Parts: sequence; C-alpha cells; structure tokens
Amino acid sequence: MKILKKFFKKQMFHDITGFNCGISLAGPPLMTAWCFLADGILIDTGIRHLREHISDAIEKEHVTGILVTHHHEDHSGNAAILKRKKNVPVTGHSLTAKILKNKFRIKPYQHLIWGKSEPVMIEPFAGVIESESLRFLPIHTPGHSEDHTVYLEETRGMLFSGDLYLGEKIKFFRADENFEDQLRSLEHVLNYDFNMLFCAHNPVMENGKEKLTAKYRFLVEFYGKVKDLRGKGCSTKEIIRKLDRKNDRTVKLITLNNACFANMARSAIKFADKELSI
Repeated sequence: MKILKKFFKKQMFHDITGFNCGISLAGPPLMTAWCFLADGILIDTGIRHLREHISDAIEKEHVTGILVTHHHEDHSGNAAILKRKKNVPVTGHSLTAKILKNKFRIKPYQHLIWGKSEPVMIEPFAGVIESESLRFLPIHTPGHSEDHTVYLEETRGMLFSGDLYLGEKIKFFRADENFEDQLRSLEHVLNYDFNMLFCAHNPVMENGKEKLTAKYRFLVEFYGKVKDLRGKGCSTKEIIRKLDRKNDRTVKLITLNNACFANMARSAIKFADKELSI
C-alpha cells in the first residue's frame, strides 16, 4: 500500500500555465509548489516526488528555456530531468548555479515532502531574459536564501516571485533565513510596478503589489517590536516569549525546529543588535 499520495494540478492564469504539485499522508497535500510556463519560459520546476507528472505535462508544452528562482528542492527539483528532456538551457543566479552543480544536503522532512534535487549545470543570467513576446528582468532578492531571485515581466506587470511573498503574515523562518536581507529585498522589489504575483506557493492574480506591501509592513511592524524590546534590555528568550503567537507548532514539529517562529525572532534580534550597536 502506498503511504504517500501524489497531488498534481494544471491551471491557467490568463495565458500563463501553472503546474501545482505536492504529496499527502492523509487529507490535503502538504505544502505544494507551483511552477509557471509563460511564453515558452518555465519558471521553477516543481518537486522531485512529482517528476513523472511534471515531465509528462511539460513534454506536451513548447518550452524554450527554464528559469530557477533559487536552489531549494521544491523549486529546482526537476531542473535536471527537464533540461535533458527538452534540451533547453536552465538559467539562474550565479550562486544558484554554484549550489546546483553539486549535491546539497537537505533535512529528513524535506526528503519526505519534496524530494532531493538532482545536480544540474545551469547558466548564470547576464541580464534580461527574452522569449518571443516577454522580457524577464532578474532581480536578486536574498533573505529567504542567499541566491533567491525573482523575475519581473514589466510589460504585463507580472512578478514571478519564488518564495519572496508566501503570505502577508509570516509565522516562521527557516534557520538559514536572514531578516535584514528580506526587508531590503522587499523594499527593492516594491520600487517596481506589477499586479500579478506568481508566488510559488500562493499565487495572487490581482493586487499583487498591495499584498507584497502588506507583508513588508507586517515585517517592519514586527521588527519595530523586537527592536523596542531589545532596546529595553530584554534577552532573546524574553523577546521570543513575549512575541510568540504559538501558531507555528505543527511546522516546528515536522521540521524539528528548522522552521519556527524562534528563528524569525532571532534573525530580527540580530538585525536589531546591529542597529543598536549591541
């Protein structure tokens, strides 16, 4: 009997094709991951557990190139197999290229939910990436990961945002996320104009910039509370205890503390210490 159930869905967002995939132990799937096909350009590649579904779906599509937002396995999971199958270039940030050319370690929950990416040689982008009718501007947005990059299609107001958005009110950070970098990246991207937010986990087809602005304001407000408490002499444990909303417990358990509210607070405290010269 199969323990894991596979979930795959194809959906049209105007003329952009989305492919959503994930796995489930019982009930709704665990965190799914979208990849998007826009005028022959595939942005991200889905999870390796669904490689047959993604591969079969992409086989029927016209693909001229692949863009990767960052190296995480739920985004790069099928880059190698799709590169071979479609014989097209895979492009990403130079840091992404450096990571993906070799095997990289992931934690047990990542193996369970998404699967391990196969090493792949990708080309670092040198500027704007063009299809027949679209132009994708890569914007380096570190914070979620050092190599994280979003792709802006300015003529249509589309932002292919990887994991920059996720939601307006973030409940937790991974252990390797950087709060200061995320704020700076959000500030930078919000200088551009866009409406559609092609988030890899939570697509938003209207008022995307407003949604991303709401996330930025939420993080700024959270940081203000952290900085105020730190300035008053509160310890790291005290700040976490005072601000913890206790709504990350399931994720914290599944990831064995790799993704939790405390990581978000600690990263914000590190930024506050820098600004307060502590």
